[in-house]
Amino acid sequence: MQIQFVAQYGVQGWVADDLVAAAAALCTLCRAGTMTKDNKLNTGQKALQINLDAKKYGAFAEIGAGQEVARWFFHVGKASGTVAKTISAYDMAVSDAIYGPSDRYVSRKRLQAMLDLEFGLLLQRLDKTIGDRRTFFAFANTVTTKPIAKAGEEGGHGWLGIKFQDRPRGEPSTIIIHARMLDWETARQQESVGVLGVNLIHGAFYLHLEPERLIGALLDSLSWQRIEVDMIKFSGPAFNGLDNRLMALQLVQQWLTEAAMFTADGETVIPAELLYKKPVLLERGSFRPLTNPMLDMLERAQEMFVRQPALQGEAPVVMFEMTLRQLQVGDAIDHRDFLDRVDTLGALGKPVLISNFLRYHRLVTYLSRHTQRPIGLPIGLLRLRDVMDERFYTDMPGGLMESLGQLFKNGAKLYVYPSLDKKTGRLTTVENLEVAPNLRHLYAHLLENKCIENIAPFNVDALKIYSSDVLPRIQAGDPSVARSIPPQILEVIQAKHLFGWGQKAKAGV
Repeated sequence: MQIQFVAQYGVQGWVADDLVAAAAALCTLCRAGTMTKDNKLNTGQKALQINLDAKKYGAFAEIGAGQEVARWFFHVGKASGTVAKTISAYDMAVSDAIYGPSDRYVSRKRLQAMLDLEFGLLLQRLDKTIGDRRTFFAFANTVTTKPIAKAGEEGGHGWLGIKFQDRPRGEPSTIIIHARMLDWETARQQESVGVLGVNLIHGAFYLHLEPERLIGALLDSLSWQRIEVDMIKFSGPAFNGLDNRLMALQLVQQWLTEAAMFTADGETVIPAELLYKKPVLLERGSFRPLTNPMLDMLERAQEMFVRQPALQGEAPVVMFEMTLRQLQVGDAIDHRDFLDRVDTLGALGKPVLISNFLRYHRLVTYLSRHTQRPIGLPIGLLRLRDVMDERFYTDMPGGLMESLGQLFKNGAKLYVYPSLDKKTGRLTTVENLEVAPNLRHLYAHLLENKCIENIAPFNVDALKIYSSDVLPRIQAGDPSVARSIPPQILEVIQAKHLFGWGQKAKAGV
């Protein structure tokens, strides 16, 4: 037997007299984790491991960007053990004839149609003969690539998914992802799609019991500079009990994307599905939990926002946002605490964005990628002080001026809720806020041009509620907390015992 491994145990160049022995040796190396210096399989090794797995058999359907995923399985050899069929329906009329008509070809709807049809055909044609010893899968993607001519332009994007059995004749499970390609050249974008697709298939087969590891492995042999995965959805019996909101959080925590979004009912979405050509009103906070002042700030800001002539009576998308820093309790993110927060926000029927955007200008830049309509940001007086503090922008070449330019360049507006000092009782608004002497003219310019507006009227009683006082009363089961948080929020907290409702009272603390 001869086995020659090239490029640090790469599989592309090996030859063998005894293919059975070669396969056994290769699989042993895969299981032992000794294939590469960093104990990770490269793309070719992943594809070959699947090809040599006698239990996996499936179809590949790819629209746009070439047959980049299927190509890997043919390239490494032994594809007959894995590939039952490949198809690429480039012509729109042909695609519609196979998968049904669609308004958009690069969409979640088209991807799902591809997965369902191809998986169904596999069962129809092969289940009777080999279904007792094979697990079937259908992989699909629909992708558009686009060369990037200058910095800041959008590249290609696409949907990728796999529908697979985790045991012979078992009910299928599905993983769907959305990706943005960030390479400047079309060929590089196509290449990254191929690698990402192999990573997704390999993860579905061998990491589906560890979804957090599966997510981290999606960028194996790639980097966040080349591709962004901003949506993932798991479904089916292989993922019973899995909360996709936690998986959206994982995308941000593991730096596959800077922001992930889900709806009030927990459905993971990409921003374009909700924000495309829509005005946006977004409130940022830690929401442990949302209190009456925060809801009053949002509702009063919305009343002002919709009166803008540019909206022409159009209802905005109203949403909440939390940064990873705001989600931290101590030095870590408590998943139970995170779900408590989003459960309470879900009671208000608004989508939630999880992000790594510490500064508001980066948040606005992100939103502006998906809509050119007006953006409104309700914020408290303390947050406005931070926005105007030069110390937070020392790492930017243009400092505070650069940040404000990016924040307001697309017509974004800050709606500022006044603050009541707990000790002195002094009311501070945008009109009497003290800023650094060298910034007074700049601040006056922002006020005069209505980039910053005072929220008025406002609920005076709400100003006397302080978030730091609310959580201890929730944990004590204190009924007086009903005066501090919205009734629909309190109802969810009590029904699901969120934030440790009444635990201190039970413990006799």
